[in-house]
Amino acid sequence: MTRTGNAFMPADDYGRGMRQFSVNLLVRDLQASLAFYERVLGAAVRYADSDFAVLRLLDFEFLLHADHTYDQHPLYERLMAPGVRGTGAELRVLGIDPDLLEKRAREAGATVIQTTRDFPHGWRDVMLADPDGYIWAAGVATRKQS
Repeated sequence: MTRTGNAFMPADDYGRGMRQFSVNLLVRDLQASLAFYERVLGAAVRYADSDFAVLRLLDFEFLLHADHTYDQHPLYERLMAPGVRGTGAELRVLGIDPDLLEKRAREAGATVIQTTRDFPHGWRDVMLADPDGYIWAAGVATRKQS
């Protein structure tokens, strides 16, 4: 850990208060990830230090942990491998304007995996990659075609 001082709350208190399903992303550069999540996705930072962050997107809270916090974890060797992460998983969020997200992503120099458009699954969405390669599909429901 590189944090100095106390966390925003004891880890066990936070852990016991989490919802039944949560997302924790392991990231190489916490500051670069925070910039993406704030500037592009519009997430609010509830807490952040050099090791860990809690973000809120719509009514969902998710976590970021810097790779170095897993230096004693079995995943650490995998984390040290080069390349993008997250391939094969999509983090999908309904309720965010995809056209606005694509605009923000381009302005921020973020990777647009798939441009904004309407899809047969009933969403208008965009697919973006965060700095580590985690894929976010975000959009809004489309009107049912008659």
